[in-house]
Amino acid sequence: MGRAFEFRKARKMKRWAAMSKAFTRIGKDIVMAVKEGGADPDSNARLRAVIQNAKAVNMPKDNVERAIKRASDKSLGDYKEVLFEGYAPHGIAILVETATDNNTRTVANIRSYFNKCNGSLGTSGSVEFMFDHTCNFRIGAEGIEPEELELEMIDFGAEEVFVDDDGILIYAPFESFGAIQKELENREIEILSSGFERIPQVTKTLNEEAAADVEKLLEKIEEDDDVQNVYHTMQE
Repeated sequence: MGRAFEFRKARKMKRWAAMSKAFTRIGKDIVMAVKEGGADPDSNARLRAVIQNAKAVNMPKDNVERAIKRASDKSLGDYKEVLFEGYAPHGIAILVETATDNNTRTVANIRSYFNKCNGSLGTSGSVEFMFDHTCNFRIGAEGIEPEELELEMIDFGAEEVFVDDDGILIYAPFESFGAIQKELENREIEILSSGFERIPQVTKTLNEEAAADVEKLLEKIEEDDDVQNVYHTMQE
């Protein structure tokens, strides 16, 4: 198994841990998708992907439809995706993905978390290069041979295909998302969920006390409503 498998295994129980937080994240994703490509999922690939993710976390259909309708209101402000980079204590690199309608507020909040926990907020590009930006798709395993699928999907950019308890996962570079999504849809293979992740190229093992220092910062960041995802180089 490759790095994507190990990364997914380590994060499995943490991702989308709080249902209310998941709904908030998806609500923002819907707004950004509708503002970018319109309210019709048939012609908006990004919106189709978000709706699939909403189903994956059992977000009620009525909630999704209300979010799409609300996002179609031209008077509604848009969310901007902003990436923050910095270091936690003990040399652990951190990437923070946010979706915000008030960048001044978000910058101030993220900076305060780093400062209070003896970390340092860095400049653009200071740690992003330490992570591989990937995309992923989850599909059902029934009737599909993973090894055969992997060979077929290599032509569309797939780098790793593996099976877990919830189906088959396909990992590829960030820029291959559109090609793989289109091919799966052409084959009428149902996409259960999809998304993007940043996988650390190298991780660092800390002792229990040092790890607790890093976890304190991660918890503060993850609790912020503007934060979509947090990635780091600490070995989990």
